Amino acid sequence: MNVFETQLKKLKYEVLREVALLAKEDRLTEENIDKIPYKIIPGNKPTYRCCVYHERAILKERAKIASGYITNGDCADYIMDKDKDDQIMYVIEAACDTCPINKYTITEVCRGCIQHKCMEVCPANAITRINGKAYINQNLCRECGLCKKACPYNAVSEVMRPCKKVCPTDALDIDYEDRRAIIKEEDCINCGACMAACPFGAISDKSYIVSVINNLKSDKKVYAVIAPSITGQFGPSITVGQVKDALEKLGFENMVEAAYGADAVTLHEAMEFVERMEKGEKYMTNSCCPGFVAYIENKFKDQVENISNTVSPMIATAKLIKKNDEDAVIVFIGPCTAKKMEMKKEEVKGLVDYVLTFEELAAIISAYKIDLESCNDVEVDDASAYGRGFAQGGGLTAAIKNIIKDKEIDIEFKPVTISGRENIKRYMLLAKNGKLPGNFIEGMMCDGGCIGGAATVCSQNKAKMPLNKFSKGSKNQNIIENEKLEEFKDINLDK
Repeated sequence: MNVFETQLKKLKYEVLREVALLAKEDRLTEENIDKIPYKIIPGNKPTYRCCVYHERAILKERAKIASGYITNGDCADYIMDKDKDDQIMYVIEAACDTCPINKYTITEVCRGCIQHKCMEVCPANAITRINGKAYINQNLCRECGLCKKACPYNAVSEVMRPCKKVCPTDALDIDYEDRRAIIKEEDCINCGACMAACPFGAISDKSYIVSVINNLKSDKKVYAVIAPSITGQFGPSITVGQVKDALEKLGFENMVEAAYGADAVTLHEAMEFVERMEKGEKYMTNSCCPGFVAYIENKFKDQVENISNTVSPMIATAKLIKKNDEDAVIVFIGPCTAKKMEMKKEEVKGLVDYVLTFEELAAIISAYKIDLESCNDVEVDDASAYGRGFAQGGGLTAAIKNIIKDKEIDIEFKPVTISGRENIKRYMLLAKNGKLPGNFIEGMMCDGGCIGGAATVCSQNKAKMPLNKFSKGSKNQNIIENEKLEEFKDINLDK
């Protein structure tokens, strides 16, 4: 079923599968969790690390996080994750390579100038002269970058650690005693960029895989809300209909497309945009990407009022399910770690119970020994082509354009479609300074949109074609053609 693009994805999958298997068989004990590394690495020869014991120590910490425990630097301890309920991303200390990269070094461009501004600005007195040229003592360097800014010759080279480089809010920091990565929780938006970027797999997301399996084994009705970016995740030939059949075999009562909620969200958000523009507001942003919303709340607090007040497709779909079955247990399944953070927001509590990533779903399917290729391609026809298009950058913009055109709304719609931290930062600065070249921002924290999410199984290049095929296969090519949207008539889609 799974052809893994990297060994890291395979190792994470194997750990999640073993945890899922233990949960399924009611054997999830600390003793059995401790055995997982030995099952995955049975021999005595290391493959990637200095020794097999180091490799097993890493897998043990990963297994603990997957099981619902947190690590505190001591692999012998098991601590249930209650006190840090809002934090999703964790650093696996044993896995962190401590990146022995010297972030700032003096190159041969140094002229050995008399003024030596680099020495003057260094707060740690880490820069000295050797043979007339500057030299950085890495044991003292705090990596503040003042020397690089001060040097008139650009003689200071900067090499950024992968995890720190991709963090949009500077929440990734370094413990300068042992050089391990640490997460500043107050700044973290749980977007998962660091997890995807770390070449050593030293950062992992909190998992609800055990809780979901326990609910599936109970007599509760568990519903899956599936993101449209599911297409292609289990191979180009596996259809969304086969995934739905697999979910029902797992014990889910039903699977509903999040794209169905996206149709309702588009209608609501389009009307909200019209209302805001008529009031004279300068611009509005989307609210469907929790990473983007959290980024604004964290770095651009004075622009929060410009965020759409419409709920995300996940929440809209959950509200519909709760309308028909108030006792339903709802599990959102997607490529996004930030959805696990969104789930915990006050206005979402009681609607979405758990969030699984595609990685976690793959592990559960394997633990239950379900062959996706043998599953029936059951009918899936809940959403429009535009609702399904939310999975990639520009999809929401196209959907709102579709509404404005079909309803013949006389208003200027000048969208700015952006994805990825660099573009988002740039355009939010423009918006803050009143220089945004448009009146609507579609922001997606992951490059390319949801199909580029941190917890996908396959790359977006492989997911694009199946997604486009899935979207074009909808019988509703326009949003307002979807007769099922009447079901949202009495549902409040405001936050």
